[in-house]
Amino acid sequence: MSEEIPLKPLGRQDIHKLETALVIATLLRKDVLEKIRESTERLTWIDSLAVAAGALARSKAGMTVSEIADDLGRSEATIRRHLQKKTEAAKLVFETYERFAKEGVKVEVPLPGAEETEELKKKLEEARELAKKLVEILS
Repeated sequence: MSEEIPLKPLGRQDIHKLETALVIATLLRKDVLEKIRESTERLTWIDSLAVAAGALARSKAGMTVSEIADDLGRSEATIRRHLQKKTEAAKLVFETYERFAKEGVKVEVPLPGAEETEELKKKLEEARELAKKLVEILS
């Protein structure tokens, strides 16, 4: 099921759609997953990404820093740092937003073992071709 995710949200529902897409797409990036995996402060990382995504989505909807801070329960200074890309989380979320703007909103879920699956598919196709040749030879 595909749902329209607006890059310039018009209301609360649109803000939540964009915010959710930003959080998920940023979290699922290979570089971010690696940073989280290596970090001893995983929960802080994830919270920071969520706040950065929330701040960006709300700013795109035209909310002020004060309104965003109230809405997210954070200080105005924290929101400003995120919106000015002064945090690592904000830089990553903004990169995701820019990718959305260029390529459209796509949230790709990396499946574990995707490379192995492709290798197995190739081997299966090779085995099928070999089986066909053997059937031809034996016929």
